[in-house]
Amino acid sequence: MFARFIDDDIAAPVRANFDALVWARLVTNACYRFTPPFVAVIARGLDVSLAELGIALMIGEFAGLLSPVIGRRIDAVNRLAAMAAGMSMIFVATLSAAVSTHIVWFGASVFVLNAGKVVSDTGLVVWINDQVPYERRGRVIGVVETSWALGLFIGVAAMGLVTAILSWRFGMALGGLAMAVSGAVVVAKLPHREARAPAGRRGGGRLPTRGWLVVAAMFFLMGASQCIAITFGPWFEEDFGFGGGAIVAVVVAIGVAELLASSTSARWMDDWGKERSIVRGAVLMAVTAGLMAAAGGSAWSAVSAVVVFMLGFEFAIVSVLPLAANMVPGASGAGLGLAVGAGTTGRAVFSAAGTWLLDRAGSAGPTLAALVLSLGAGALVALYARGSR
Repeated sequence: MFARFIDDDIAAPVRANFDALVWARLVTNACYRFTPPFVAVIARGLDVSLAELGIALMIGEFAGLLSPVIGRRIDAVNRLAAMAAGMSMIFVATLSAAVSTHIVWFGASVFVLNAGKVVSDTGLVVWINDQVPYERRGRVIGVVETSWALGLFIGVAAMGLVTAILSWRFGMALGGLAMAVSGAVVVAKLPHREARAPAGRRGGGRLPTRGWLVVAAMFFLMGASQCIAITFGPWFEEDFGFGGGAIVAVVVAIGVAELLASSTSARWMDDWGKERSIVRGAVLMAVTAGLMAAAGGSAWSAVSAVVVFMLGFEFAIVSVLPLAANMVPGASGAGLGLAVGAGTTGRAVFSAAGTWLLDRAGSAGPTLAALVLSLGAGALVALYARGSR
């Protein structure tokens, strides 16, 4: 299904295992992305405030601080073992969250889930980097990243429908079971020998000074995205009277937009250049965040702006991944780990800040924060690009 979108002369191990890997990535993304659109529902289920749940999610996102260590470790170990370990963590954590009865229990489960996603994602991207040269990775990574949109469009939508019919606990449990099945397929299908670290790889190398601009940009991009992702559900419930079904419809629309963005990125990223693609996505995010802040009482304007904002974010973030994984010569995991760590820290900070801003200033608070962060990300990557000329 997915392998037909990459070139026929891409390394045989990639083509043979591509579909199983992308499906597994779709499920990890669905488990990871389920909570933000349903924060209000989960908060009610745990009998806590929205702000309290935001703090728990912030702590969970700090699992990303492990990314630099994880990335360097994965540079030197079997990539399949890393992917299997990460998916196992997601399976256990998702089921644990589904049966949690206290916010601390739920937050600890989210922490393990997020750490597992870092391990699984880094293992996958480093494995691709082992097999595909840099100048051709944009298309392959772009197709892999359609799983981010499809995880929302298919995975979160399915989990959301179960939530609407039964409860959020059953929705999360569905994600955990899907993770067990897709993870087992990857472990059975991907040859263990093909996933070994290249000879002599020890995870060394240092990030060049200007690479920190990309790391900082990742923090800004992910922070901007989280400002919107974690607040649009309660915002639309409060201001426009959206119920669970309407929120699922918005989730589906976002998924379609992100799928369009990742598909477009897969087609054009290598031609346009990674840096230019990131800047264009960040500018689109800033423009639509401004439109959200000005949307007022119009539900259609607000929903449209959120959907296009997420399209811009997806376009930008897909382009960051191959750039970050190439910043430290001979150590893909090191550069990627630093960028992912910064990104998840951005999500952590703005999980709490976004909900706090929504409580204190209404929808204008998180949308204006997203505008500033998006502009900052674009400026940092533009400065990085100038230094590479």
